[in-house]
Amino acid sequence: MKAVKDSATLWLIVWMVNNIGVTLLNKASFKMVDFKYPYFLSFVHMAVNALGSQLVFRSISADNRRLVKDVTASPGIFQRLLGKIARKELDGRGRRSILAFSLVFSLNIAIGNVSLRHVSVNFNQVMRSLVPAITIVMALALGKSISLRRQLAVLPVIVGVAMACFGDMSYTALGFFYTVCCILLAALKAVASGELLTGSLKLHPVDLLGHMAPLAMVQCLAVSIFQGEVADIFRRWETELNPFTVSTLPLGVVLLSAFCSFTLNISSLMANKLTSPLTLCIAANVKQVLMIFISTIIFHTEIEPLNGAGILVVLLGSAHYSYISIKEKLGQGETKTNADSNAASSKEQGDEEEQAELLQSPDRTRE
Repeated sequence: MKAVKDSATLWLIVWMVNNIGVTLLNKASFKMVDFKYPYFLSFVHMAVNALGSQLVFRSISADNRRLVKDVTASPGIFQRLLGKIARKELDGRGRRSILAFSLVFSLNIAIGNVSLRHVSVNFNQVMRSLVPAITIVMALALGKSISLRRQLAVLPVIVGVAMACFGDMSYTALGFFYTVCCILLAALKAVASGELLTGSLKLHPVDLLGHMAPLAMVQCLAVSIFQGEVADIFRRWETELNPFTVSTLPLGVVLLSAFCSFTLNISSLMANKLTSPLTLCIAANVKQVLMIFISTIIFHTEIEPLNGAGILVVLLGSAHYSYISIKEKLGQGETKTNADSNAASSKEQGDEEEQAELLQSPDRTRE
């Protein structure tokens, strides 16, 4: 039991470090090493995720073949960490769903990186707190039921965002536009991924990543070429970006960011598996506080008193929304469990009464 608890704590820390690391490294690539190519950065992220997911699948397939020959052999590292993952064959409808999701996913990442280029990390994180509110609007538009408590819980977040964005908080009109697009895409991605993971396809998260990442990689590269990023990288390569003759820092930051994006996906999966939803929500709020604190120091972001008060309201509002959301989910789980238990008890009681009745009337079937 202690080993499981220690393992959960370790994966939670790894998840938090990766989450903070990806955002700060992406911002550093734009601001500190002058790698001003958000779409190409997204392409590198997707390429590493595609390669990483294929490595996971090949490792698990090799493990399965080895375990068939020798049942006493121990599974490989990925199988020990992630369990058994069976790749699903997709029909035409499934492939179309994956293609549509890959477009949303790649746009979400690419626009998110564009947003980070034009705004501060603080502004980006505060605006991302609006994702639950946008998700609720989308869910209501799709005819889903959202409790009044949850709808009211997002109001302080909206007020806090308005306070935090009032005045100067290191963002431009273009940055604001990209950030709004980013949170809309993030909410759409949350709704779409939920359907793919729990809907008719019921894909494993790593399987979904394996299907989607290669498509998103090609899409991000196409946009990067169209925007002229690839041509500019070639132009600057020999004089500014070549890691062998100039500096390893720009390419090093980009590759480290991409590696962290893949390990973030794996650690997120493991944290979900080994901890409770409430623990993850608390960790997410702690992560948000740490990210704003660290980015303020690293990037010297100036915060006015009203902006600071708005950030505090957003953090408290996000924590309250997480608490309401988890409380409702746990309540629904208990209700379902009780209903299933009552149904099972009723069935057992009915079976017993029917059996008793037949035993008491052995000649009844002949009448």
